[in-house]
Formats: sequence, structure tokens, C-alpha cells
Amino acid sequence: MRASRLIVQLTLYYAIILGGTFLLLQAYPELRGYLPVGGAQDLISASEGKSALDSAATSGDPKVKSLAQSLGWLSVAILGALLTALPTSWVYMSTRTAEEYDQSLISSILILPLVVTSIVIVVQNSLALAFALGGIAGAVRFKNSLKSSGDALYILLSVGVGLASGIGAVELAFVMALFFNYCIVLLWVSEYGERAGMKRFMSDFRPETNPDPVPAPTPPSPTEPPKA
Repeated sequence: MRASRLIVQLTLYYAIILGGTFLLLQAYPELRGYLPVGGAQDLISASEGKSALDSAATSGDPKVKSLAQSLGWLSVAILGALLTALPTSWVYMSTRTAEEYDQSLISSILILPLVVTSIVIVVQNSLALAFALGGIAGAVRFKNSLKSSGDALYILLSVGVGLASGIGAVELAFVMALFFNYCIVLLWVSEYGERAGMKRFMSDFRPETNPDPVPAPTPPSPTEPPKA
């Protein structure tokens, strides 16, 4: 039941997001020039490098020129990264073992794509800013050991979602997260690679149906004096 509920939840979520976006662009096709979409087409076609805002400006007849349009483009990119990362947190919460469950990782899954999106937009086409960011990151020490190598997959996905959103390819981030989530659910349902006595990363999909009952406490004998 838990797996079925998760699959239905993911499918409905993706259907609503994809359907709503499709209907919106069909009703207002001119919006495409103001949204951070289309960057994947530039990457796949191996076109000349462009900044995220340049790609958005050349993706349609409208162009991102004013401050309000730029802020709208950036806001949609960050919102797209958040909406893309949200179902990944559901997958983590449903499949992770209770012993190794890490609430801070859920926050990282949701917030890290937003931060990476903003950073990519800041340092685009600026080698000086990129080196400055590297120096700042080197000056600040980040020490946090993950509980499992499987958790690194979620961090890597979050970085990828942020990178894709930052270059104006929210559709790439969405497809990346979609396949990631369904693959994790499939591995969880099939229990691929499971061995007896192994250390589990995902929760047991098929727990014992008849676990040993807990023995009831033995009542005190009648000869024992009542406790005060």
C-alpha cells in the first residue's frame, strides 16, 4: 500500500505539472520567451555557449530586457527547481530506513537546488566571479559526513537540478528528477540486490507478515505482597 500510494502521488504530481505547463504554453505561447525553458535544446544541439538570460531571450520573439522580466525569469527558475526537488523528498521519506533517516538531508534536497540555481546565474560567463566563488567556498569549511553512499545520490541530483535550472533548462531538471524518482521506487519495490543480514539503505518493502509476538508480562503470584 505504501508503494502504491507513493507511485500514485508521484504520477498525479507530474501529470498536474506537465499538463498545467502544456496548457499554459498553448494558451499563451509568447510566455516561452520569458521562461527558463529551452536550454536543453541548446545543450543537445551543441550550440555556442550562451548565458541563461540570453538563451531565454532568443528562445522566442519576446525578449527579457527589463528588470521586471529578469526578476520574473529568475523567480520561475528558482520555483521550478523547488517544484522539481519536492517529489524527491517524498521518495526519500518513503524509502529510507528508520535507523538511518536524516531530516537534515530532506532540507538539503529542497534548498540545495535553489542555492545552486542562484549561484549558477551569478557566475555565468564570468570567470572572475567563478574564481571568487571558489575562493569563498575554500575559505569556509564544510564538514558533514553522509550516513550512507546512497544519500550522496540525492545530493548529486539536487546539484544537477540546480545547474539545469540555472542555465535555463528547467525541463532538463524535471526529466532528470522524474527518472531518478521512479528508478529509486523501482529498486525499492523489487528489492534489487537484497541479501540476508545486509545493512539496509532502503526500508524493507516486504516486512515479515507474522513476526514473533511479544510475550505478555507475567502477572505477579498471589503470594507476593502488593507493592506500595
